[in-house]
Amino acid sequence: MASPQIQAFPTLRTPCGPVPADAPAWNPQRPSAMPHERYRPAHDRVALPLTERTWPSRRLERAPLWVPVDLRDGNQALAEPMDTERKRRMFDLMVTMGYKEIEVGYPSASRTDFDFVRHLAGSGDVPEDVTVSVFTAARHDLIDRTIASIEGLPHTVVHLYTATAPTWRDVVLGRSRTELHAMILDAAGHLMRRAEAQPGADIRFEFSPEVFNLTEPDFVLEVCNSITELWDASPDRPVIHNLPATVEIATPNVYADQIEYMDRHLARRDSVILSVHPHNDRGTGVACAELAVLAGAQRVEGCLFGNGERTGNVDLVTLALNLYAQGVNPMVDFSDIDAVREVVEHCNRLPVHPRHPYAGELVHTAFSGTHQDAISKGMAHHAKRAAEQGIAPDEAPWEVPYLPIDPGDIGRTYEEVIRINSQSGKGGIAHLLHTHHGLDLPKAMRPDFSGAVQRATDASGQELSHKDLWDLFHARYISPAENGPVTLSSWSTAQTGPGEHRFSCVLSADGHERPYQGTGNGPLSALTQALGSAGITVDILHYAEHATSVGPGSPAVAYAECRVDGATCWGAGWDTSILAASVQAVLAAVNRAGQAGR
Repeated sequence: MASPQIQAFPTLRTPCGPVPADAPAWNPQRPSAMPHERYRPAHDRVALPLTERTWPSRRLERAPLWVPVDLRDGNQALAEPMDTERKRRMFDLMVTMGYKEIEVGYPSASRTDFDFVRHLAGSGDVPEDVTVSVFTAARHDLIDRTIASIEGLPHTVVHLYTATAPTWRDVVLGRSRTELHAMILDAAGHLMRRAEAQPGADIRFEFSPEVFNLTEPDFVLEVCNSITELWDASPDRPVIHNLPATVEIATPNVYADQIEYMDRHLARRDSVILSVHPHNDRGTGVACAELAVLAGAQRVEGCLFGNGERTGNVDLVTLALNLYAQGVNPMVDFSDIDAVREVVEHCNRLPVHPRHPYAGELVHTAFSGTHQDAISKGMAHHAKRAAEQGIAPDEAPWEVPYLPIDPGDIGRTYEEVIRINSQSGKGGIAHLLHTHHGLDLPKAMRPDFSGAVQRATDASGQELSHKDLWDLFHARYISPAENGPVTLSSWSTAQTGPGEHRFSCVLSADGHERPYQGTGNGPLSALTQALGSAGITVDILHYAEHATSVGPGSPAVAYAECRVDGATCWGAGWDTSILAASVQAVLAAVNRAGQAGR
């Protein structure tokens, strides 16, 4: 008989083949019926001539040239492509952030893209140190249209592309290697002649052998070297060879091997900018880009937050902030990550995932109790160490558990670092009460309040804000002093001698109001004796007090754990007078214990 789980998912085929003979005893997984044999591994699809690689021992120590392609590649992936207004807003954002080369469109593909390039050319707003890149296929008419679009722009790169992989040659283009090579050189020559006919224009060239990662390395090298020679590349006027992982088909180390092979063998290497353009079909676009830079890439094309066809282009935000987290200047500014995200979401009409690295709404948030406790202690330690060094916390070296970078560095507040739900613990709860309300709960009190918070979140299934926590704390520990069965309508204390105090009060209990007095070595011990006179036996087990802020008139809070006629409870008091707060705390504990005993 099938298990209930299998009956619940009738469209799935639970693996039921024999456990592989060489599987260890601790691994009971069985082969799936999915037809994996239809797919060839990368090593069977493309030659990998590199044998002695050097990239694994290198380190990332500087940022490559970043080239955002949101306005072209990313735009082509949108259900509703951007209009000029949205493109301009994103372009202005990129310039403000510090990008110096920006691919702005495919002007021969649509009127909208052509018009936007002309808009930039006519605006006069493109900074002198920013290069505009435009994209075109290797066809004379499309190249002509592209050249027409960039007239008047101060600095441009014309990006020429053709697919070169065997499947594309055979199925899409219907050309042999020799025929395709000739076609590419013909287009590259036409582009060069058209550019030379533009007087005073600063036009550089880029070539992408599309689907580079599935193309024979010797063919890519043959084509790229011939273009380098045709375009007469030199160190002061280099060409860009952009090598895309157009569709990811292998682990990132394979792409790194391919890039290092090209880095070693490209002709006129000092006259070539080696660029990469990873996609994310396997979910490893970021790793591919990072390993490619280790392998010799100097330039990375991608999109902010990874928008693009299928699973997207490589994410330039993650790449840059990964470097930042290693102490490397990213050369672009993310000091207000939310402003960047808002513009990109508006222009793309796509949300950024709440768990997106660095930028997601929840990425700096901890709900887990153990994580919250570690973060809370880490933040306190960080502030203490900064004070000891005589520097501001935002200048001190950052080492806080679970937070790879300081959220403040990218414009985030600490309010979102710790949030409370049923998974949260006492450390995180105490941190929020301290941060937002000035409470420093005694450690012995924290488990009691944490239990109350967990019961509330379990019952509601909802997250609690710091205001919700304060309301719950107030209702549980402070309000009982005023709303419980035992109240003080008036009271006073006096020191009657060295180490001797008197507490006088009018106490109401069970509907009867009577005066009582007590003496002790302090006001609270005198209070407990007065309560004893009323038949309420009170022992104070723990007591703490502190101001909630600095300056005269700031509220004080007191905490008292009391054993009352055999029941033990915490209470709290809140007042500008620390004595009044302490009396309230004891009275709140008394009333809570009385209610608990009913």
